[in-house]
Amino acid sequence: MLDTRSLCHASATCSLFNKCATDSLCYTDIDLTAVVPRFTNTVVSTMIQRAGKNLRSLKLGRWPSPSSKASHYTLCPKDSPGLSSDETQPSQMRESSVLSRSCLAALSLDGGAAGALLRKLYLYNIDKMNNAALCLALKACQSLADLKLVGLPVELRQTLTAISKYCCLIERLFIESSDIGRDDGLKSSTCSDLVKGCPNISSLSLRGFKLHDHKVSILVKGLCNLKYVDFSTSLSITGTFLRNLGSGTDTFALEALILRDCLHLKEVEVSRFLSAVLDGDCKQLRYVDVSNKDGLSAHVDWNERRFSLSTIPISRLSKERPEICLIAEFPSEGSCSSMDIGHASDSETSSDVSLPLSIDVSLSASSSESIYSSDLGSGNEDAHGANAPFYYADGFDEADLPLF
Repeated sequence: MLDTRSLCHASATCSLFNKCATDSLCYTDIDLTAVVPRFTNTVVSTMIQRAGKNLRSLKLGRWPSPSSKASHYTLCPKDSPGLSSDETQPSQMRESSVLSRSCLAALSLDGGAAGALLRKLYLYNIDKMNNAALCLALKACQSLADLKLVGLPVELRQTLTAISKYCCLIERLFIESSDIGRDDGLKSSTCSDLVKGCPNISSLSLRGFKLHDHKVSILVKGLCNLKYVDFSTSLSITGTFLRNLGSGTDTFALEALILRDCLHLKEVEVSRFLSAVLDGDCKQLRYVDVSNKDGLSAHVDWNERRFSLSTIPISRLSKERPEICLIAEFPSEGSCSSMDIGHASDSETSSDVSLPLSIDVSLSASSSESIYSSDLGSGNEDAHGANAPFYYADGFDEADLPLF
C-alpha cells in the first residue's frame, strides 16, 4: 500500500503527463521517422490536431535499415561524403511504409489551421502517397520554407506546380525520385513557374529525374538566390547548361554544384565550365562534385566513357582558385580513383569548406537541422482540449482526394 505522500506524488506526476499530452506547445516539432516505423495514420492525425496552429515542423516516414545499405552513387566500398542512407538505398530494396496517402489529411482540416504556419515538412519513403494527397497538403502549408520529399511515388511536374502555386516562401527544396530515371514529365513552363512563384529558393536538389539541360538552365539562372544545387543521378543532363553560367556578373550566388552520377554528363562540358571558372566566372563557387561511377560521357558518343579530367589545368585551378573543392571520383581498373582538388581527404571537405547550406544531407535523427529560425509566435490559446473530437485518418484511406 502507498502512503498519502506517495499517492500525492503519483497523482501530480499523472497530472503533469496529462497536461503535456494535451498541450499544443508539446507538439510544435513532430518527428515520427524511424527505420521501422510503427506510427499509423491515426497517430499522425491525432498529433497534428493537438499541435494545431503551433505546428512548425513535421517529419514522417521510414529510413532504410543501416545494415541494408547499398552502394548506389559510388563504386567505392566506403560511403560517399554527404550521402544519406536514403540516397544510397535502391528503391526496390525498401520496405513498404505503414503510412498511407491520407496521413497528411489533418493538415487541411479546419481551413488548414494546422498547416498554416508549418515551416518544415520532411516525408521519407511513404510509398502509398499520391499526387492528389500531397498537393492537397501543400495547399494547406503556405508558410513552408523547408520541404524534403524522398522516395515518394509522385510526379515531379505536379509537385512543382503545387509548390509554385502555394509555397511561395520556400527556401530549401529537396526532392528525390522513388524510381530513378523514370520521371521525365517536367515541362519548361513548370520550371518558369517555379522561378516566378518561389524566388527565395537558395537550396535546390532534384535527384533521380530526367532533367534536360534547357530546363535546368531555367532553374539555375532564374533563381537569383540559389546557393546550392544538386541534380545527381539525372539521366539526361549533358552539361550544356553550364555554358556561360555566372558569366559577366558578380551577383551570381552559386556556392555548391553537385552533378554526381549524371549518366550523360560530358567531360568536355565539365572542362569548359572549369576553364570558365578559372577565367573568373562563378566567383562565389566553393564546391563542385562531378563524380561518376560510370565515368563521364565522351563528346560524340555517350557510350564512350572518360575516366579523368586530363584536359583541365589542375595545377592552375589549385593555385588560382584554392578555395574551390573539386570532387571527381571515377572508376579505374575496377576501383575508384579519387581526385580531390585543394584538400587532402574527404574528411577535410566537410571541415574546410564553409557553406551557409550544409553539403551533408544526412537523415540522422540526432543531426542538427535548424536551418531556419523556429522562434515564430507561440502560445497555447489554440490548443485542443482533452475531449476535443479528432479526425482519424485510417478510416479514409480509400477516399478520393481532389488535386487542388
